Amino acid sequence: MTRSSLGRTLRRAYWILGLVLAISLVAKLANQIPGLADTPAERVLASLYDYLKDMALVLVTVVAAYLANVFQKRALFLSALKEEWHNIVKAKSALFTYTQREAPTQAEYFAAFCTISESLDNMRAVYANVGETHKQIGLYPYAPLHDMRRALQSIEPEAGRQVTAEDRKLARDAILQSFYALRETFLEELDLEAPDNPLLIHNGRRMKKPGAPGWARRRQSRQHRYQDRNTPADPRITTFLTQLYDREQTTAKPWREVAAKPTGAVETKASPPAEAAAQT
Repeated sequence: MTRSSLGRTLRRAYWILGLVLAISLVAKLANQIPGLADTPAERVLASLYDYLKDMALVLVTVVAAYLANVFQKRALFLSALKEEWHNIVKAKSALFTYTQREAPTQAEYFAAFCTISESLDNMRAVYANVGETHKQIGLYPYAPLHDMRRALQSIEPEAGRQVTAEDRKLARDAILQSFYALRETFLEELDLEAPDNPLLIHNGRRMKKPGAPGWARRRQSRQHRYQDRNTPADPRITTFLTQLYDREQTTAKPWREVAAKPTGAVETKASPPAEAAAQT
């Protein structure tokens, strides 16, 4: 169920519900409305109000079940749409990889072709063709997928044919252009929103500094002492892991600078200090 179809369905449901509520209100106040009081119409409306009051629970249940069914269809549609988008991205990657090969084989071509072919056919489980009728096929909903297929077919490694680097580049550019055009419209149906905490700068850096609060370090120390008391350590493994830990802690990282050791300093091997906080 597409977004527009969902909107139409909900509007119909709201109109029907509003109409029922309006009729109920008129029926409830019929004896106070001039021209209706003490008339056969007033008695009919009173009976109608009693009926609606008796059927209120049934009405609410039916409306709730209907809306639940509508939203379930929408959820299933979105799930299928996301799966199809996953297939399209996979097909684009397969085609892009194929165009980068200098001497692709027939088997590699068939693998790439099958990937885009599956995406084309899986689309039919998500969308019907635009303008499709009982007598006419209609138009494929996302034509750039066929452009990607045709671009791939243009560089098929046929016998006796030489595919040049320029041919592959042209096909690759056409595939990427088609994919970007497809992405611009295909994802509109997913109602995507911008993130609440985006990172918009191109040269982003980690803001958190190495370390941990005191309570976390004390907990680490308690765990270390508890294991030492209750679980005998294998000296080989302890030495091995300690060396790896020390090596990692003395390796400079973008978020951690390692102070230079004084000349002539003796390197010592120690178990990981309880105060050290793991990098995450």
